[in-house]
Amino acid sequence: MKKIYPDATTALAGLLRDDMTICCGGFGLSGMPERLIDAIEASGVKGLTIASNNAGIDGVGLGKLLRSRQVKKMISSYVGENKEFERQYLAGELEVEFCPQGTLAERCRAGGAGIPGFYTKTGVGTLVAEGKEVKNFDGQDYILERGIVGDIAIIKGWKADESGNLVFRKTARNFNQPMATASLMTVAEVEEIVPVGSLDPDAIHVPGVYIKRLICGAPYDKRIEFRTTRERTAA
Repeated sequence: MKKIYPDATTALAGLLRDDMTICCGGFGLSGMPERLIDAIEASGVKGLTIASNNAGIDGVGLGKLLRSRQVKKMISSYVGENKEFERQYLAGELEVEFCPQGTLAERCRAGGAGIPGFYTKTGVGTLVAEGKEVKNFDGQDYILERGIVGDIAIIKGWKADESGNLVFRKTARNFNQPMATASLMTVAEVEEIVPVGSLDPDAIHVPGVYIKRLICGAPYDKRIEFRTTRERTAA
């Protein structure tokens, strides 16, 4: 089965349609599948439901799809750095399903494991629990959360071999690992593709069986979400 594609547009060919659900890796600007997001923007598909920890920042990452009004609904845990996200939500132009961060990661992991739902204490007695089943275990209330399975998943890794075995680098592992399994069609972009056998088998974070299409997106600009500086002190 061919896995390596020349670019993001080709890798997504035949997969995109209006009103689909996309699981997207990334945490802020770390591990963001920016080449695939650019190709989705260029495709013009709309009415998207996107499950992602956040929506990037204004005009960067998923922020591009918000700006182009291609997103109908976000399933997210953190939205504080994106003013356009905030504006659309408060104006009633964007549907938002807020989800605690650990719960969101587990919903995607559960979906990938074939688990349709699970109970958690997180959110009990808050707005998060509204409309959800509550069950008591050993005298404690838990709410039912549903697993998430996307029509496709888009993720970014550091290295992959030609079979799609994937390695992340440091914090870029974040939501990319659970998102990789939360779809039957996962498309990955990486900084480098190496021959089979080049990666330590004990260091593989996502086995190639989960990766259906793969591109090398290098070179990348290393963006800094917050640049904090201080005055140098005199010697």
